[in-house]
Amino acid sequence: MSASAERPRLTEQEKKNNHIASEQKRREAIRQGFDRLTEIVPGLEGQGRSESIVLKKSVEHMREVLQERQVLIERIQALGGEIPPELQ
Repeated sequence: MSASAERPRLTEQEKKNNHIASEQKRREAIRQGFDRLTEIVPGLEGQGRSESIVLKKSVEHMREVLQERQVLIERIQALGGEIPPELQ
């Protein structure tokens, strides 16, 4: 007999409780992710936690960082430096 065959089936209430607990963990993980973004994205520290604002500012910041990175790559190449392919 397999281990799953020996285990008693969950009641509907146990299933519901498990689902609620899983959903709470999922929401907490999302909340922690947004909190982390507010810590690392400039201009978000100390503000309210509107998720749409956090996402918008995060995208803006990433675009700025990528543009700055491209400028640095071009500057290095203009000076004769080489950029490893995995960093281009």
